[in-house]
Amino acid sequence: YSFKEVFGTLVVQKELFDVVAKPLVEDLIRGKNGLLFTYGVTGSGKTHTMTGSPGDGGLLPRCLAMIFNSIGPFQAKRFVFKLDDKNGVDVQSEVEALLERQRREALPIPKTPAGKRQLDPEFADMIDVQDHCRAEEVDEDNVYGVFVSYIEIYNNYIYDLLEEAPFDSIKPKWNNCNTPVRNGDFVPPQSKILREDQNHNMYVTGCTEVEVKSTEEAFEVFWRAGQKKRRIANTQLNRESSRSHSVFIIKLAQAPLDADGDNVLQEKEQITLSQLSLVDLAGSERTNRTKAEGNRLREAGNINQSLMTLRTCIEVLRENQLYGTNKMVPYRDSKLTHLFKNYFDGEGKVRMIVCVNPKAEDYEESLQVMRFAEMTQEVEVARPMDRPLCGLTPGRRLRNQAFREELSRKLELRGGPVGAGPEEPSAAELFFQSFPPLPPCELLDINDDQTLPKLIEALEQRHKMRQMLAEEFAKNVLAFKTMLQEFDSSVASKENYIQGKLAEKEKTITGQRTELERLEKKIKTLEYKIEILEKTATIYEEDKRNLQQELESKSQKLQRQASDKRRLEARLQGMVAETSLKWEKECERRVAAKQLEMQNKLWVKDEKLKQLKAIVTEPRAERPERPSREREREKPLPRSVSPSPATSAPAAPLRPRRSRSAGGERWVDHRPPSHVPTETLLQPRVPRAITVEAPSERALARCDRYLLTHQELASDGEIQTKLIKGDVFKTRGGGQAVQFTDIETLKQESPTGRKRRSSPPDPDPAGDTAESEWTDVETRCSVAVEMRAGSALGPGFQHHAQPK
Repeated sequence: YSFKEVFGTLVVQKELFDVVAKPLVEDLIRGKNGLLFTYGVTGSGKTHTMTGSPGDGGLLPRCLAMIFNSIGPFQAKRFVFKLDDKNGVDVQSEVEALLERQRREALPIPKTPAGKRQLDPEFADMIDVQDHCRAEEVDEDNVYGVFVSYIEIYNNYIYDLLEEAPFDSIKPKWNNCNTPVRNGDFVPPQSKILREDQNHNMYVTGCTEVEVKSTEEAFEVFWRAGQKKRRIANTQLNRESSRSHSVFIIKLAQAPLDADGDNVLQEKEQITLSQLSLVDLAGSERTNRTKAEGNRLREAGNINQSLMTLRTCIEVLRENQLYGTNKMVPYRDSKLTHLFKNYFDGEGKVRMIVCVNPKAEDYEESLQVMRFAEMTQEVEVARPMDRPLCGLTPGRRLRNQAFREELSRKLELRGGPVGAGPEEPSAAELFFQSFPPLPPCELLDINDDQTLPKLIEALEQRHKMRQMLAEEFAKNVLAFKTMLQEFDSSVASKENYIQGKLAEKEKTITGQRTELERLEKKIKTLEYKIEILEKTATIYEEDKRNLQQELESKSQKLQRQASDKRRLEARLQGMVAETSLKWEKECERRVAAKQLEMQNKLWVKDEKLKQLKAIVTEPRAERPERPSREREREKPLPRSVSPSPATSAPAAPLRPRRSRSAGGERWVDHRPPSHVPTETLLQPRVPRAITVEAPSERALARCDRYLLTHQELASDGEIQTKLIKGDVFKTRGGGQAVQFTDIETLKQESPTGRKRRSSPPDPDPAGDTAESEWTDVETRCSVAVEMRAGSALGPGFQHHAQPK
């Protein structure tokens, strides 16, 4: 893994501070925000890196020392800056600040710790920094105020560690009735909520913020008031394991001096409030190694969840910046990321110190930590911030200080220094020596009239000289004022010109810097894409080689298959030729047999027709009455409605067949255009019928009954005719509807399949010829098919009638 800087196990705190934290403190003094994380596995030294050890202070005391070393001479008096409850700052005059100090000192318990008290030896060595580091660019025309606050994020709740309420939320006091004691001694701490100020910055509502004036005072607030209350616990991996994320916030308020360089400018818009957050993250841990149970297990779950949310936010930010997407960053999933949302959105510089424990047991977890830390380097969140311009001449504080020193020196010279020896005459003494000398003023005689006139004359001369000097001084003063105004105007014009040029240069530099950052970002993106393309090209080349090998093997296989196919085709062609010759001979044999069979059938049919013609044309001979036939004649059977067994009889006249249901009604005889005449002896006949090929509304309106003739091919190859009958009704809408009521099936049969009684094997004598013919005709002409409505048998069922 690659990082911007890697420190060994023997690195000292000063070297780490100079590389990591010193640029953040310089940005803080210049009015910019900063955020510093310590991240790593539990027991890797995050808290030691932040606080340090006796004799070698960590990052936090060194940051405080650098701040106060830089702004020490320029600090405002206490309570000149006053923070409000909406993450803003107000400025007060020195009189209001004095009244505020007196009111605070009158309280029984002062809220601000005293700066002159004896330091606790427990942490005195931590803040004894000998290097006296300080920032180079400090605006001496500003006054500064430092405020500190200390919070912790425990189980995804925010608690104020500087709150003065007793801090014991786990073990409340109980009385004998198993109810909590309701008194003022026990007040459990209340979790704080996050809010957004008017500048869209997140802050903790109601958090205690203490104004400090020295490094000792600030670290005492951190150590005594906050560090003692922070939640730690003993686990299998760390004797004092942090169970919460601690955040130490340093706010620096600065405001310019007025034009005289004496008092603070009373304009809230000119106040700059910058913030440096030092975050000691709780370590990620695995419960199977820490053996955590109960509250420790719950704390570990919340710690790991918040760290996972931090990783998710960083990954989404990186993806948005690399690929130009606009995915929503889940800041609100954790209080840790929600509090520092503005830093990730570009409101300041973010730095992370990754602490790694070189233990073999922490190998896998350390890899996860370093993988995440390496990925965070690709996220750029810095954004330039514009400071308000006061428009006042720089160097006001030094000029005011020089004026005060000169004034005090003049006053000392006028009054005369105490115990001073002879010195050079002052300007006032030289001025008085230029007047005419006064004559002696001793009056020894009451009648002396010369001394007083001489004195009066000398005083008048001195008065005239004084007036002349005064007029000359006024002229010189007026000329000096004019020159001074001209000089001021020329200086102001030059300053405006220089400021304009400077603004143009800064704008050009800012544009070039933005373009440079954009190009660097583009270079990183292109390098990442090139790397991906190289990997993709390598994969494609490997796939190409594999596919070429596969193509060669497939080609060889296809060649083998083509040769096999040619051999198989030659073989099949021989088999087809042989089979074709065989089937041609078989077909010729079958055709000859079929022709012979058809000739026999035709001969039989011709014989039957001749016999039928003879029966029909010749008169019927009287036959002897047979007792068995008399009873059958008394019960005449209905004739069949099916066609005659003979399919064709051109010599016999056709007798029309009348339907059983044909009465006095009017019928619609629907015969489709595809109707084929059967040319049988018996045909259905419908009286008073209107024959149509397609039913129409006009035809249905004139009739009461409906008949549909439907033909289909039966299984034995003969044509089967169905007569579908129905009643015609008038509908309510003025139309006609047909309701089918009956189906008759007419099926023709060939008589060749029936036993011929008139042709026995041995011919009868001549006396029995008439009986044989009667029997044959009776048998063949009394067979019919009839389907009655309401019969239990299905349509198309054949009934053979009794012979008459």
